[in-house]
Amino acid sequence: MPLLIDTHTHFDVPEYADERQQYAKRAWEKGVRHLVLIGFLAKYFEQMASVQRQMSAWQDVPQAHCAVGLHPLYIREHSDDDLTLVDRYLASTNSVAIAEIGLDTYDKTLASDEYFTKQQKFFIEQIHLAKTHDLPILLHIRKAHADVLKILKQTRYQAHEQGGIAHSFSGGENEALAFVKMGFKLGITGQITNPNAKKLRNAVLAVFKKFGASAFVIETDCPDMMPVPCQIDGNHFNEPANLPYVLHELASIFAMPPDELAPILWENSNEALRQTWAMRD
Repeated sequence: MPLLIDTHTHFDVPEYADERQQYAKRAWEKGVRHLVLIGFLAKYFEQMASVQRQMSAWQDVPQAHCAVGLHPLYIREHSDDDLTLVDRYLASTNSVAIAEIGLDTYDKTLASDEYFTKQQKFFIEQIHLAKTHDLPILLHIRKAHADVLKILKQTRYQAHEQGGIAHSFSGGENEALAFVKMGFKLGITGQITNPNAKKLRNAVLAVFKKFGASAFVIETDCPDMMPVPCQIDGNHFNEPANLPYVLHELASIFAMPPDELAPILWENSNEALRQTWAMRD
């Protein structure tokens, strides 16, 4: 059975609370050995840390890791005090990255001068925090790839040295190549299992042809991004146990056996997150 790292989850949200241990055991049984809990609002950082502590006491479940950060989609709710709280958590906890951070203009109201300027400020401040604490960044980008690339260049963020992931990548071929050239891994979700996701599939294949499988990591982004084969009877509630669907679809696109691709993705995840997690059965 291929062993896997889920590089991006929201497994700490309350929707899992009643059956979190069962969900976690299912993930372990499917080969998931590590998962990253991703921040989005400061008021939920302690919830995330609590779930990480809770999971550390269980047997035969993935090891959970925290990555605190302020999500651009919630820019209306963020304050400067929240940036201070991010800094405090990074200094006092074992966060593996700052996440998820970036820019989002999918919602047109977030593209207004007021909110987009604030998004840029919070993105830049969190990049500075990543440099201060020597941590990777995990990027959230929707309809703002060029602006994110511009800020990364302006701030001289060195993903080749610090690590980083372009989470749930949704850009085109040129944008995908640009992020990989900067040192980021592309985070691939269950969206890759959608045969209609031609833009994503073309971008993934273009990067693979130029950089090989070393450019990718996989993630569930649960409870969102349910792989298409799991969408039964209108169920769209994703879980870490569905990560193998992403592996198998990516392996199919690359014309590689899943057992051959999985160890590469494991090492890619270690590189992106600057970890040394050993594969353990």
